[in-house]
Amino acid sequence: MTDIVTRLTDIPNFWLIVAGVAILVVLARRIRILGALMTIGLIAISVAVFTQRASFDPGLDGVAKALNLGDQGQQVVGKEMRVPMARDGHFWVRVKVGDTEQRMLVDSGATVTALSSAAAQAMRLKIETPLFPVVLQTANGSINAQTAVIPELRIGNVVARDLPVVVSPAFGEMSVVGMNFLSRLKSWRVEGRTLILEPHHPQAT
Repeated sequence: MTDIVTRLTDIPNFWLIVAGVAILVVLARRIRILGALMTIGLIAISVAVFTQRASFDPGLDGVAKALNLGDQGQQVVGKEMRVPMARDGHFWVRVKVGDTEQRMLVDSGATVTALSSAAAQAMRLKIETPLFPVVLQTANGSINAQTAVIPELRIGNVVARDLPVVVSPAFGEMSVVGMNFLSRLKSWRVEGRTLILEPHHPQAT
């Protein structure tokens, strides 16, 4: 056995070969580990991108909700409606108009509640072009909007009736609950990462 080992070590570059094999083994193990870490990382990134995209896409939002990937839902606590802050730093509510549910952003900086054309169509609202154009200032400049009235809008135990809204395809897939809704509440406030809506007359959910 000793003679065999001696003869092997006499082979030119034998120790270089041994070192090379050892390096390849270590690299192979690390590659497997890195591969697993990369796979986990890609899955995490995909879920994050999907969830963020779902915030603005009603179709994907339904899938995210079914998979429990979306934001934690709103809930009624006593007389208050509590809405947790979403991962994107905003407050999103699920609004019901008749038998239609829409996910909308609560924006106290918006004077009036604004609907995308798709949302208004899903709610089966009567959309009108006013005699005098409604011009809204947005981050992308001025846009003309049509108007409509929501007969009854529900967010949990909060109900607003005959709520004026503006409608425009320029909003894309985004719909916003504005100050003309919030001003009808008894109070609204943000505590920590929770938006609290308190209606004058809480309704059964």
